[in-house]
Amino acid sequence: MVEKNQNNIDFGYMSVKKTDRQKLVNKVFNSVADKYDIMNDITSLGIHRSWKNDLINWLAPQSTQNLADIAGGTGDIANKFLIAGGNSAHVFDINKEMIQIGKQKYKNINNIDWTIASAENIPVLDNSFERATMSFGLRNITDRNKSLQEIFRILKPGGRFICLEFSHVENELFKKFYDLWSLKIIPFIGQKITGDKEAYTYLVESIRKFPTQAEVSHMLSQVGFSRVRYRNLSNGIVTLHSGWKL
Repeated sequence: MVEKNQNNIDFGYMSVKKTDRQKLVNKVFNSVADKYDIMNDITSLGIHRSWKNDLINWLAPQSTQNLADIAGGTGDIANKFLIAGGNSAHVFDINKEMIQIGKQKYKNINNIDWTIASAENIPVLDNSFERATMSFGLRNITDRNKSLQEIFRILKPGGRFICLEFSHVENELFKKFYDLWSLKIIPFIGQKITGDKEAYTYLVESIRKFPTQAEVSHMLSQVGFSRVRYRNLSNGIVTLHSGWKL
């Protein structure tokens, strides 16, 4: 039996040093940042907008609530939170280019703040936010448990976290079509739109290496979240994971 190298971690189907993974992920998002939003529309056939709406509907923002959107990218979830009635939103993302694009996209929205920061080290005090979200970010984080601990830390007692992430399709017939689309066609589209096939090869491979729905629920419970639940969307292409700080 071959022992797993504890200093290594998956980067798509490759195994890389843990110390190198974040730099490789940063390189991916630096490469595709200016086309990231349009690629989301093309590769999901626009359905990502519905998935994000489902997140917001389950979160049910209130006018007294402030949101921490972790790995928030170009700010779509933060903006939707405000439109749905939330008080303010703060986007944290490690990638400077994504933040810059988000600032420009939502330059007329006054109550979104932006901070370049790792999800593993969120620069705010304990018990700062009523709500927290993460959309398509958890699988790109090297130390996922550390990031979940940080999210738990910055939530106020009674606060709630919802994570939207690609997951594992449960219907075998549908899975065959999805595998063809994601593993073959999406990297091809990525090459045509962004000029970087490898970036989208990593992104679709990272989905296959990501923990199952039940495993993510266990991760949330392990860091202290209560009333942990998940909802599959689109036959499990993506999943919403919810937990409360009680």
